[in-house]
Amino acid sequence: KNYRDRELTVIAVLSGSLMFMADLLRRVPLPLKLDFLSAASYHGKAQTSGEVIFTQLALPDVTDRDILIVDDILDSGHTLAAVCEKLETAKPCSVRVCVLLSKMKQRARCVDTDYVGFEIEDEFVVGYGLDFRERYRNLPYIGVLRKELLEQSSE
Repeated sequence: KNYRDRELTVIAVLSGSLMFMADLLRRVPLPLKLDFLSAASYHGKAQTSGEVIFTQLALPDVTDRDILIVDDILDSGHTLAAVCEKLETAKPCSVRVCVLLSKMKQRARCVDTDYVGFEIEDEFVVGYGLDFRERYRNLPYIGVLRKELLEQSSE
């Protein structure tokens, strides 16, 4: 309803949001433009370093556009805060944020979400696009990663 009579630009944060974004966009009955942004703060670890790395040369053109950022999970807030800040420098008309999952925890960075699929406990989840060291992304469900797998990774 927020974008009626306006063209929407959806920016999916890669790679975790791909499955959610595909399912979500099938349900959006509006004209839209789709683009992607590759950004991460985990770098193969179970905990964020806090440093967000953008791995593409050019940002999507968002000037004077209504933007919906789609991401898989809001955890520490580092990645989404950096993505919002980066896109807002291009002066879009509006920026809204949609996440599939939002962890119920204190965040390192404050991020306002406009649309949240599910609020979850502070556990490491995988599947449906969410990964651990690039594994488990293709699971057709979301599950909690066993603690012993996380502990092995920190050794």
